[in-house]
Amino acid sequence: MVYDEYGRPFVILKEQQAKSRIKGIDATKSNILAARSISSLMRSSLGPKGMDKMLVSPDGDVTITNDGATIMARMEVTHPVAKLLVELSASQDDEIGDGTTSVVVLAGALLEQAEQLLNKGIHPVRIASGLEKATKVACDKLDEISENLSTDKDEEQEIWLQTAKTTLNSKILHAHRDVMAQIAVEAVLKVADLERKEVHLEQIRVEGKPGGSIEETKLVNGIVIDKDISHAQMPKVVKDAKICILTCPFEPPKPKTKHKVNISSAEDYKKLYEQEQNYFKDMVQRVKDSGANVVLCQWGFDDEANHLLLQNGLVAVRWVGGVEIEHLAMATGARIVPRFEELSEKKLGTAGIIREISFGNTRERMLVLEDCANSHTAVTILVRGGNHMIVQEAKRSLHDAMCVVRNLIKDNRVVYGGGSAEIACSLAIRAVADTFSEIDQYVIRAFANALEDIPMALAENCGLSPMDEVANLKSLQVKQQSNVLGLDVVNGGGAADMKEIGVFETLIGKKQQFRLASQLVKMILKIDDVITGGSYQ
Repeated sequence: MVYDEYGRPFVILKEQQAKSRIKGIDATKSNILAARSISSLMRSSLGPKGMDKMLVSPDGDVTITNDGATIMARMEVTHPVAKLLVELSASQDDEIGDGTTSVVVLAGALLEQAEQLLNKGIHPVRIASGLEKATKVACDKLDEISENLSTDKDEEQEIWLQTAKTTLNSKILHAHRDVMAQIAVEAVLKVADLERKEVHLEQIRVEGKPGGSIEETKLVNGIVIDKDISHAQMPKVVKDAKICILTCPFEPPKPKTKHKVNISSAEDYKKLYEQEQNYFKDMVQRVKDSGANVVLCQWGFDDEANHLLLQNGLVAVRWVGGVEIEHLAMATGARIVPRFEELSEKKLGTAGIIREISFGNTRERMLVLEDCANSHTAVTILVRGGNHMIVQEAKRSLHDAMCVVRNLIKDNRVVYGGGSAEIACSLAIRAVADTFSEIDQYVIRAFANALEDIPMALAENCGLSPMDEVANLKSLQVKQQSNVLGLDVVNGGGAADMKEIGVFETLIGKKQQFRLASQLVKMILKIDDVITGGSYQ
């Protein structure tokens, strides 16, 4: 018995504490529902037969894609817990570059299983603890079933090609996956340091131009920039180019303080004009004295400067972006020059040939620099496609393929796809579930059920019976003691040896999916209230 501030007695009942706990669980279930709504949306985009999503921005721009990271990033998500799934997909994309749809689907399956455990009365903290143990068992099983690539370079590249093809199976490029996988592998090898196992993907430029077909996509051993030569009468092809890269404009200097120029006579105007001409002539002469025959300028210049450059036999390109300038400097070996006074022969870069290319009967032009001084530090993939949306989707697909090859260079272990790795981990988890405590057994078996949701989604997107296909795969893996049996999605379903048909996934990518999905679910389970705008509701 206790008393309030007015001395009135009241009794605290045990049921009130139970109601408080139920309120917290209800809030957790509400958060789970919000996150699962995002996961169910992504489920139909999983696998080679997954469907595409059409995303329409507030401005009316249309994007068609099945890339998980792109879909998640461009959706307008309002619920704070659902935003965690968006960040989950972005984390997978930043770290691994592939598997962004799978990690969201797995997180949704884990949340569904967690909701069932909550209904059984298991506390969220106990569920989170069990998930951590199950994740460790699954990752250990992945290490066990993974295979090292051959040390033979030719065999290694063949495995890289197969893994890139597996990634492209679910993309718009699947009809041209052989050519595109080859391009992705060659591009990564151009910029890779195999001894240190480092790959700098930012050195690979991916440029796109609508109007052609996807088959016209090619790898350029140099730099392609979406600019054209500034004057129509300048040469369109320059051999043995000596390049100066300028971040200063071709124009007379402007005073930084406020000044006025009073011109009261024709002589004053003529004197001002001659002074400006001298500025232009001095700039052009400094460029010629350095030995350069090609000028790449970050800023624009007017027609007068353009005409002087033409008269002096210099080829010029203006409005070159900052990122492009960095790539050009790395590839050609040039130093970026901020002032004309610092220009010298030592700061010039070289390229075997610079040419301007055109597309169809349009006025669009691009500039290609080939056989550069440091061509191993920068390459370009020129993507073609029927329209802008196809070009952008092809860029995203190639990015995923290059990320997979980069991951294999870092860690050359692979697991097999088609849901074989998930089923193998599920069976391993069930085999050791009895060794854990009573509550943990429920959670660990629930984790095994969630892993089976990946092959079920693959089968569902192929128009097959999910339950029958997964049950058949589990039975065959147990009978044949084989961890490489998975769902042959490409050829219409049924169990198949993933090693024979060449369906690979990187080990580090798969482990990252399990860990990130598990971490997110543990975070959501521990949220019992949402405080918006600093006020409790």
